[in-house]
Amino acid sequence: MAYRWSGVTVDCLDPRRVARFWSALLGREEGPSEPGWVYLGGRSEDLPRLVFQPVSEPKRGKTRIHLDVTVDDIETGIYHVVSLGGSFTGERHDYDEGVVVVMADPEGNEFCLCQYH
Repeated sequence: MAYRWSGVTVDCLDPRRVARFWSALLGREEGPSEPGWVYLGGRSEDLPRLVFQPVSEPKRGKTRIHLDVTVDDIETGIYHVVSLGGSFTGERHDYDEGVVVVMADPEGNEFCLCQYH
């Protein structure tokens, strides 16, 4: 049996709002979706599909799995995320191989912006 990574699902109060943020950030188009859900991309694409699933409770605590998004310029990346409705958590890590900053989408789901040397 073969296992293939096919998607990442994000729980959200407002799937449409959160999907718009990720669509604008990553340039992924909306694909066919179940009612109330939003899918970015499709199963036939090379990249995993992003799925935004409606839930009734808000996020609590730190996100245990997150996306890493690589950018050419960390400061420009931070500005762009904030302009789309996301936020900078204030957490920054400078490593020999580059810089990682922790950002959040409009519902507080954390992800990392990474600029590698």
